[in-house]
Amino acid sequence: MSWLLVYPIVIPLLTAVLTYILRHNPAGRWISVAGTLALLLTSIMLLASVIRDGVIAAQMSDWGAPFGITLVADYLGAVMVVITAITGLATVVYCIGEIPERLERQGFFALLQVLLMGVCGAFVTGDLFNLYVWFEVMLISSFGLLVMGGTREQLDGGVKYVALNLVSTVMFLAGVGILYGITGTLNMADLHLAVRKVENTGLLSSVAVMFMVAFGVKAALFPLFFWLPASYHTPPVAVSAIFAGLLTKVGVYALIRVFTLIFDQDVGYTHTLMLWLAVATMVMGVLGAAAMNDFRRILSFHIVSQIGYMVLGLALFTPLGLLGAVFYLVHHIIVKANLFFIAGVAKRIGGSTDLSKLGGLYAHAPVLAFLFLIPAFSLAGFPPLSGFWAKFLVVKAALDAQMWVVAGIALAVGLLTVFSMTKIWGAAFWPDHPEGAKPRLGDIPVFERLAMMLPIGALALLTCVIGLFPEPFVNFAEIAAGQLLDPSDYISTVLGVQP
Repeated sequence: MSWLLVYPIVIPLLTAVLTYILRHNPAGRWISVAGTLALLLTSIMLLASVIRDGVIAAQMSDWGAPFGITLVADYLGAVMVVITAITGLATVVYCIGEIPERLERQGFFALLQVLLMGVCGAFVTGDLFNLYVWFEVMLISSFGLLVMGGTREQLDGGVKYVALNLVSTVMFLAGVGILYGITGTLNMADLHLAVRKVENTGLLSSVAVMFMVAFGVKAALFPLFFWLPASYHTPPVAVSAIFAGLLTKVGVYALIRVFTLIFDQDVGYTHTLMLWLAVATMVMGVLGAAAMNDFRRILSFHIVSQIGYMVLGLALFTPLGLLGAVFYLVHHIIVKANLFFIAGVAKRIGGSTDLSKLGGLYAHAPVLAFLFLIPAFSLAGFPPLSGFWAKFLVVKAALDAQMWVVAGIALAVGLLTVFSMTKIWGAAFWPDHPEGAKPRLGDIPVFERLAMMLPIGALALLTCVIGLFPEPFVNFAEIAAGQLLDPSDYISTVLGVQP
């Protein structure tokens, strides 16, 4: 079982090396597909092992915890690795239809695999310092993907992206140093026990806020979210899609992990602060989306808005709230990546992502229009799609906690999300093209069209499956939430002792 924890890191690393060596050969792209497929298969094996045996852990080089490097997977960590592999495979296939050969020769697929390695590493690490390392791996590879192509717009977005993320990195590393100084450990399971012995609770709460800021930047939490809509619309659409699906979710995952496993002593302060930050994130994100008139910019602001729902579930810190946060996390990765894929196809056949320059997609590309409606309705929370259940769980958790204002705001943000999706439909799909063009999927060469449409169809199908058959997914999220609220199995598996 220990090897199952290593595979999500080793497989993308080896794939990255091979694709870089073969970056001038068309075989490189197929190695990337094969490697990502292998990642998906092994991640499913990891998830099956966790479902069968409970939390699993491995100590690298046989150095026992808390002194060595620990890899660990519970329900949340395992499902996040699976969803990373699904999104990664969809993106790699989509890239075959979108990414030009000149970017392949610059090592595009190798950087993409390094990004997947960093994301998977963050989900299975059991150590705060190694979480910092995996964040750095993601930052380096994502910056390379963001500026690859070297346009002025990409470089401008890349500078904004890196500048604020470096501030987050410094804050994270400072928090790690202070936490180590007052506890003597960075193993997350060991920290759960160590922080309870800290006498200076005020200092501990201050460190918790430092982690909230550091991970909040990564997750695009209010008020430090402006780097995201300033940069996510600039790279190739496939890059925007995997960024939208995964990168901010690693920040949300880190918040969930740290504020359930380590910083749970002063919930009245830390989680209340997080609650109102989540509400502000929802509101500012949806208002930003309503003000935009570009397909990708609207979707970028909606990433911010939807992050608010996930963090809200964590901030409520109830079984139903955490259940909703986990469910929302998985649902949103699929839906948001798919919407960016659709935006890419619309740009390919319509010539732009500016809504004022698009039109005629419903009349001349009805399949694309139908596939847009599925993730768009899901994002807005229409039943019976996955987004309805995600919003229902979070809003119900707020109502159960008697947070009437918070629940009302969450519902209002959902209505404004409907407005944004309707604006995209009313500008890009329903009316005729402003220049009289007839954008058809047939305008894309057959092989490239299949490569771009196959991931869109598969992710739309997955969205429908989660929405129409939510019970097993809700049950899974319920167990994951239970493990987060009661981490005794996590701690005993990692440390070999009962907490």
